[in-house]
Amino acid sequence: MTRKNDQQLISQYLAGDEQSLEVLIRLYLKPVHGFAYTFVGNTQDAEEIAQETFMKMWRNLKKFDREKNFKTWLFSIAKNTAIDFLRKRKAIPFSAFENAEGENAILETLADTSPSPSELYEQKSLGEILATAVKKLSPKYFKVISLHANDQLTFREISEETREPLHTVKSRYRRALIKLKDILLK
Repeated sequence: MTRKNDQQLISQYLAGDEQSLEVLIRLYLKPVHGFAYTFVGNTQDAEEIAQETFMKMWRNLKKFDREKNFKTWLFSIAKNTAIDFLRKRKAIPFSAFENAEGENAILETLADTSPSPSELYEQKSLGEILATAVKKLSPKYFKVISLHANDQLTFREISEETREPLHTVKSRYRRALIKLKDILLK
């Protein structure tokens, strides 16, 4: 039995076949979750973003232009959902705890609890180290790496998403890998 393509599944769902939507979600659940994880760095938040992504997809599926690539559309929903999530999660600055004299009791009582280099090495997994390195990339490199992470989007799909030439996307990806290597070797 051959796998139905995204367009067929969407058409069948819009014609009333609820199972087609379930198949579509199953196909993209892990990739969307992995993509969200590259933004937030933890499973629970990535699950929340993935769930919200699929809710938005479901609500807007009737409006989806079937001449476009579904995967690209879905991952742009995921990207926007992740960015919205990160905006809402902004931390409260320590300056908010200053009194009228400018003293900050919280800053004054914080001890240096940062782990030693050997503890850091033991605590961090390779994935965490890589995620940290990726975050050090400039925005243009970060975007290409994160969109391509875990083969979520092809270079052609990234080109469509960013509205940049395919060769530019490929070149940025190669440069990003070189920069990542430099960061990791430091």
